[in-house]
Amino acid sequence: MQNHSNVPPKWTDKLLRAFLPDDLLEELQGDMHEQFDIQVQEFGLLKARWLYIWEVLRFCRPYFLKRRLMTQSTFTNNTYSVSPLSKIMIRNYFTIAWRNLLRNKAFSAINIFGLAIGISCFILIAVFVYNELSYDRHIANAEQIYRVNLAVTSNGNTDLYPNADHAVGEGIKNAFPEVKAFSMVSQAIDFVKYDEKHFKEQKLAYADANFLRMFSVPLLEGNVDKALVEPNTMVISKALATKYFGDQDPVGKSLLIGAQQNPYKVTGLYDKIPDNTHFHFDAFISLASWHVTNPTWSNLGPNTYIELHKNADAKKLEAKFPQLVMKYVVPEIQRDMGVSLAEAQKSVDTFRFLLQPLTDLHLYGNTKYEIEPGGDIQYIYIFSALAVFILLLACVNFTNLSTAQSAKRSKEVGIRKVLGSVKKQLVFQFLAESILLTFFAIFFAYLFIFLFLPYFNQLANKNVSFLFFFNYKVIVALMLVSLLSGIIAGIYPAFFLSSFNIIKTLKGVLFNGSKQRKPLQNSLIVFQFSVSTLLIIATIVVYQQLHHMQNKKLGYDKDQVLVMPDTRVLNQNQLAFQQQLKQDNRVVSASISRMVPGSKYLNGTQVYPKNEKGNGAEIHIDIFNIDYDYINTLGIKIKEGRAFSKEFSTDSAGVLINEAAVRELGWKGQNPIGRTIVRSGQKEFKVLGVMEDFNYASVKQKVAPAMMMLGRNDGGLVIKINTSDVGGFLTDLKAKWDSFNPAGPIEYYFLDEKFAALYDNEHRTQQIFSAFAVLAIIIASLGLFALSTFIIEQRKKEVGIRKVLGASIGGIVQLLVKDFVVLVLIAILIASPLAWYGMNHWLQDFAYKIDLQWWMFALAGLLAIVIALLTVSFQGIKAALMNPVKSLKSE
Repeated sequence: MQNHSNVPPKWTDKLLRAFLPDDLLEELQGDMHEQFDIQVQEFGLLKARWLYIWEVLRFCRPYFLKRRLMTQSTFTNNTYSVSPLSKIMIRNYFTIAWRNLLRNKAFSAINIFGLAIGISCFILIAVFVYNELSYDRHIANAEQIYRVNLAVTSNGNTDLYPNADHAVGEGIKNAFPEVKAFSMVSQAIDFVKYDEKHFKEQKLAYADANFLRMFSVPLLEGNVDKALVEPNTMVISKALATKYFGDQDPVGKSLLIGAQQNPYKVTGLYDKIPDNTHFHFDAFISLASWHVTNPTWSNLGPNTYIELHKNADAKKLEAKFPQLVMKYVVPEIQRDMGVSLAEAQKSVDTFRFLLQPLTDLHLYGNTKYEIEPGGDIQYIYIFSALAVFILLLACVNFTNLSTAQSAKRSKEVGIRKVLGSVKKQLVFQFLAESILLTFFAIFFAYLFIFLFLPYFNQLANKNVSFLFFFNYKVIVALMLVSLLSGIIAGIYPAFFLSSFNIIKTLKGVLFNGSKQRKPLQNSLIVFQFSVSTLLIIATIVVYQQLHHMQNKKLGYDKDQVLVMPDTRVLNQNQLAFQQQLKQDNRVVSASISRMVPGSKYLNGTQVYPKNEKGNGAEIHIDIFNIDYDYINTLGIKIKEGRAFSKEFSTDSAGVLINEAAVRELGWKGQNPIGRTIVRSGQKEFKVLGVMEDFNYASVKQKVAPAMMMLGRNDGGLVIKINTSDVGGFLTDLKAKWDSFNPAGPIEYYFLDEKFAALYDNEHRTQQIFSAFAVLAIIIASLGLFALSTFIIEQRKKEVGIRKVLGASIGGIVQLLVKDFVVLVLIAILIASPLAWYGMNHWLQDFAYKIDLQWWMFALAGLLAIVIALLTVSFQGIKAALMNPVKSLKSE
């Protein structure tokens, strides 16, 4: 067997065969191999191989140069048929491109800057879109996992809930063989204590024994299948373990949870939940701790998931669910509501279980009871389109800038053609320059990504690391995007520059005409300013809608209202704490209730009106459990009847309802006071008063039916204050709290801040549109600057003649800029209907929305015109101030 380590490199023989004639090759190879063996013995293998490579290159050089000359002569005669895209020619293309880049530093810098902005924006948005689309896809068998949603229809309206009752998951699995497994989870917020460490944890969950396996939560310690089987057990994240136990091993230790400080044993430890998951809990507590002895079907409970066998059809399975409603839900409704069997059987049509794919939950799970706020597929479409438009704007900007330089490079093109260059060579030359500039833009794109990544993470609510962009997949994608951008941006200038007439370019008459502007150039400017104007309009509309929601009259007083959500830890001292606060002259009113507008603690139930001629249809109604001070504390207005009063002992069997409930119960135009409402358990309540509708949820939604009743309100405190020294009041409040020695730390928030947080998504949308509008304007202005430079360069002699004939500077500037204003006006006319359609569609998601006004479009158009005038006027004034002698001296 031959020892390959003692022979010359194989590629050298290939090089010899590529360049040397066959008659010389065989003789030369024999001599060189013989010489190589001698040199190995004399100098050693390493030096001998270097000497061999040197000899190969020395012999090949003359033939290599001959080949190069043959290649170049291909374009002047047909003697040879060697490809023009040899490696040497490609190297020459980029060498010339590099020299050109250095020769035109200003234009090169603007080109690189514009492309870098476009590429960095495109990459950031692509990362955002990729992350949004990747949610829950890392979970094993994700395609077979579905969440069981509940849709309840009443009075023509359908409410969708992501949580079914406790019996649903097991019942579905037992009834249908296509179901492989089920699991349940319910989020929780509670106090956790270990030794002296005591915190309120926002990300707790109760989960059954199947949850960790179904959702691919690997344990660093503990058994996935057994960790949550026993009651009063839990698994915790590594971060939570460090928070309470430090460096100690948490497994086997116990944490005290809740106001009653019940012990829960740690049976497992996991690292963290991946960012692209629809839940992010710090601990999972065994759902067996709930001790549900009689699970039901017709109420709301945990989030329920089922896993299907691989070939099961979810749609066909969903079609079988009505038989479960008939078997289990109908008897429960008949029993709880006290209605006839015929009335209860209507639930088959109004009470439906639906299956939603796990991978759709983040972008399509749009219920108000989601575990976490999700994304929105509409924003994926919008931002994807914006990413493409921003990149296209940058490419258009490059095209305009390159075209603007065409007058300077026309003689270069003419000389190259005289020396034998053909159009194909020139096209590749200019494309090489475009691609080179694009790859330079990559460096600055990374710089922009580094600078703006924190802002992007905050805006997109992501946690993307800068190191992510050094992943080889991202780098390859970036290279491909840059290459494609370079080709798109450079293709028109390449063909445009290479098409110049030799005689005209060398005579310098190619650009003397004033009507040489190309339709494509005008179209590019119109495109750029259409996109810019559209984004300006979108920014104005989003800002106005956000302002409308934040300033809409809500029907209650949210200013200087302090909410303490966990006064339940005071136990029996809660009432004493309230009375002590009422004695403070800075406190207007104080009410014991956890159920405030924007709260997660609202309950709901089905009710129906009890009438003499037969009961009315069921509706879903939200329940506020309150005390006597609640109405006064929040300033809710009573439209009919009265509020709760301690003077009437029967008020515990009474309710207050809002106007929406009156309409849904079918009492519109009638007097509802004194009428009876029946809820589950056949409990009857008399209507004492009707409240004016108030927005207790986001104003994106219509006011839903609501009912207030006395009792079961402990757990929170709502305090209306009137003081300019809020900081001093909070200090005193903490002192009062500590004096009761509570089982948890003080926690509070202001209701107006909570209300503002409801519109974080809309505020984020406004910021994104604003950022894109600014970027689009910058890029469009650069493009307009390029085209104005190009056109004014063509009309220098015309300007000189007009100045000699007495034209004023103002008249010349007006002459030069008016055509550009026409282009911007065309862009405004194109953008306005598109913006009206898009924003009108966006506003359909809001129950209370603004009307699109003419001034929004006029303001956006005016801004676009002002920006265009400022951009073009600079070049126009510069041309008008130029000495006419300079432009006319060659005439």
